[in-house]
Amino acid sequence: MASFNGIEVPAEGQKITVEGDKLNVPDRPVIPFIEGDGTGRDIWKASQRVFDAAVEKAYGGSRKIVWYEIFAGEKCFNQFGQWLTDDSVKAIAEYVVAIKGPLTTPVGGGIRSLNVTLRQVLDLYACVRPVRYFDGVPSPVKHPEKVDIVIFRENTEDVYAGVEFTSGSERATEIISLLNEKYGYKVRTDSGIGIKPISPTGTKRLVRRAINYALEYKRPSVTLMHKGNIMKFTEGAFRDWGYELAKAEFRNDTVTERETWILDNYDRNNALSAEANARMIEPGFEQMSEKQRGEVVQEVGDILAAIGATHGNGAWKSKLLIKDRIADSIFQQILTRPDEYDVVATPNLNGDYFSDAAAAQVGGLGMAPGANIGDNAAVFEATHGTAPKYADKDVINPSSVMLSGVMMFDHMGWREASELIISGLTKTIQQKRVTYDLERQMEGATKLKTSEFASAIIGNM
Repeated sequence: MASFNGIEVPAEGQKITVEGDKLNVPDRPVIPFIEGDGTGRDIWKASQRVFDAAVEKAYGGSRKIVWYEIFAGEKCFNQFGQWLTDDSVKAIAEYVVAIKGPLTTPVGGGIRSLNVTLRQVLDLYACVRPVRYFDGVPSPVKHPEKVDIVIFRENTEDVYAGVEFTSGSERATEIISLLNEKYGYKVRTDSGIGIKPISPTGTKRLVRRAINYALEYKRPSVTLMHKGNIMKFTEGAFRDWGYELAKAEFRNDTVTERETWILDNYDRNNALSAEANARMIEPGFEQMSEKQRGEVVQEVGDILAAIGATHGNGAWKSKLLIKDRIADSIFQQILTRPDEYDVVATPNLNGDYFSDAAAAQVGGLGMAPGANIGDNAAVFEATHGTAPKYADKDVINPSSVMLSGVMMFDHMGWREASELIISGLTKTIQQKRVTYDLERQMEGATKLKTSEFASAIIGNM
């Protein structure tokens, strides 16, 4: 019998295993959990009751979660003198799927962030954040029901890689001298330095997962979000590598936005020459050099030769659309026309901003679930903070953890359970029986404690 942190794993549970890109989930899977700091204690208790009730109702006792507590954060520090134990990390790796509440970010030296550490140590490269509206939840926008987006944020690279050096330090001085003296840049000598690595490896595995998700859940489009007009060799490369991956591995199932313009022109007029088609898709065609015009004409010809037969005659309209948007543009459009976006794949920093901004439109982080997923492990988590002043008061909205559990059950293939949680939560909110954060914004609502909200959801399953 295995044990971690000195606690034996329950004997009645079995391991989830990974074969290729598929999970093998037994009927009694061991699921490690971290209850979380601060309000995590209240919201975990409520959420666990909802999870167990959903599984029982969906499968009538033939399936059951075998919960196994592991440790991180304040509870871990108080018990073991560490913010995160090696055993907790090993348990997640061993049992493949885990779930956790919010964790405190340690102040001072050592671990910069427990969440970032877990992502990097376990190579959980995809931060997946579904953002959808539940009818009745207060929102600052007129049409929150148009928001239904799943964000795939690269989780291990970009400025979050942690490659940075303090202003005035020996390493910062060395790097600045190299940039200025050898490569001709003009970096101020008193600058702090941060490195922004973005690789084709990191990009392509993220975009692959985003496209697979869109195909499985029949989402119409995947948007590559970037600031490539400025950061051409990092975020611009993210965009280019994303398109490369889509064409190389998903050619029969996808079409790029630019390809749709070419195919649509050709469908409307099969006699259209490649040059005429090129003029229609490039407004600045006449201002281009002869070489540039030739390249666009060649591009049109190559695309029609490659996919004209499989994607032409309107077939492209049923394919998964791959497109890209510049970051500042999509931040506007998520407010003005959010229904144009289904799945968004983005580098790390953009994804951090974008997922929280999107969540604000549907009721805030209290209604926003999240997951950190790699090829060999996945951790599902609340996306909000620990709110220690509300700890142990039984008042906090547990929806973020509950909806993270929905993602966990979907990941495991237990969709009957996840659908019950969604239906129970939806009905409870429509009844205006909610926790204080929603009650104070909803006319005629009944304020429930965290535990009472869980009971109402279970009753509505």
